Amino acid sequence: MNYLMIGANKIKNKVKDGICKFWSDESGMGTVEVILIIVVLIGLVIVFKQQIAGIVEDIFKAIREDTRVITN
Repeated sequence: MNYLMIGANKIKNKVKDGICKFWSDESGMGTVEVILIIVVLIGLVIVFKQQIAGIVEDIFKAIREDTRVITN
């Protein structure tokens, strides 16, 4: 019976150490930060969709007019 308790304690300690190592590991933090930035940017695009579309349309209109002046 004593051997079972010792084995159970060893397993418990290994699991506890593994969880602590996993919790303190920060190697994936860069990925999480990039994903959060992308989510914020997508949210801004959704909120300002019409304004962005208007600006892009004006830019392309100016480019088309300038290319007509150059080609004619």
